[in-house]
Amino acid sequence: MPLLPEEPQIHESAQGPRTASATGRTAPTPRPVPGPRPAAHPRPGRPGPLRPTPPVQRTPRDVAVKPGPSGPAAHTTAAPASPQVQLIPASPEGALDAAEEAVDLLLDSGRAPSDVLVITTGEQHPWAAHELSFGETSYWAQHDAGDDVFYADAAVASRATTRPVVVVAVNGGPDSVAATALPLALGRAGALLIVCGDPQQINSVLGARV
Repeated sequence: MPLLPEEPQIHESAQGPRTASATGRTAPTPRPVPGPRPAAHPRPGRPGPLRPTPPVQRTPRDVAVKPGPSGPAAHTTAAPASPQVQLIPASPEGALDAAEEAVDLLLDSGRAPSDVLVITTGEQHPWAAHELSFGETSYWAQHDAGDDVFYADAAVASRATTRPVVVVAVNGGPDSVAATALPLALGRAGALLIVCGDPQQINSVLGARV
């Protein structure tokens, strides 16, 4: 019977050294274990570096812009083109009236007045004669302004600049004038050359171009 109380005393003495040893062992061993566990929390932060992926998509967009400048280069190749030539048969007396009708049709079709240049080989157009009465300075100033249809005599047509449409009225004058005026008009016409006059005379100058 006295042996029974001694056994709990042995357990109490055993607990004593454990507490003393626990003071040195518990600090290093069990407490550092939760330390590495918080290190696992930064792992969910890895989806953060996935954000630099969208800027990678911007680079192909920049590459797609590069083929843009190649487009205008194609337009420049289509620039060289000879003007179309139309012949309106007319006598020297009716060539000027035919030219006026051609100008009216051009304007009615949507052509701007500044697109049209009219050249006469014989008598001057009434508009040109009227404007020249105020002097050549004001006459050519209207040409430079480019606001309306411009009428010029074949003798001074070389001073006129290129316009999309040139109308030539072969309304008389020496054949040499028409032979000079028609090639000149062809060079001044950007898109269309209309010649009003004798078909044989015009064909002899322009040939297969008519």
